[in-house]
Amino acid sequence: MTLMATLFVLVFVTELISWIGKSVLLEFVFALYLRIFYTSTAARQRKLKSEILLNKKELLQTSAQDQFAKWAKLRRSVDKGLADLEKLNGELASARTSFSLKFNSAMWIMTTGLQFVIGWWYRKAAVFYLPPGWFGPLTWVLAFPFAPAGSVSCGMWQMACRRVIKVGERVAKEVLAPKTSSGSTVPVPSGEQGKEKTEGRAKGE
Repeated sequence: MTLMATLFVLVFVTELISWIGKSVLLEFVFALYLRIFYTSTAARQRKLKSEILLNKKELLQTSAQDQFAKWAKLRRSVDKGLADLEKLNGELASARTSFSLKFNSAMWIMTTGLQFVIGWWYRKAAVFYLPPGWFGPLTWVLAFPFAPAGSVSCGMWQMACRRVIKVGERVAKEVLAPKTSSGSTVPVPSGEQGKEKTEGRAKGE
């Protein structure tokens, strides 16, 4: 029973990550990572961006002919700010690349890799046994490749879990999707274009 539940949870987590999207999870976790380990760097980046915008605004309002000294000082300040910002951006980009590699590796190990290891370790174990005669001569397929006859192997149980979860996901999307009066699902209109399409459809009816 423990093996059955463990494999189901692993498959469910894998499919959930796939549904949410690794890129979305990466952005969320990396934001937390920055808050914890790069707080000062991120704060300096925000401060520099604000200072550069203010200096650029003031620079545009300063005449290079009438107020050359002030204009030159603001120009140097903007150039220095941009150089410092580029350095900080490079540092954060390097940290993101390193974090992305570690994050993707950890995701693979915790999902696909762990499924493979458990499936291989328990390759000869039965997840559960089937009642005699339920599937007739096809019973051996469910025990493939090394599980005892009349049982369900880890590999087959993982495939069954994955299939059930995908079907459940499809049903959930159909239930949650908006429907027209005829009962068919339609995509949610976005922006003015979606509004025009909705109004056109209403007029056509």
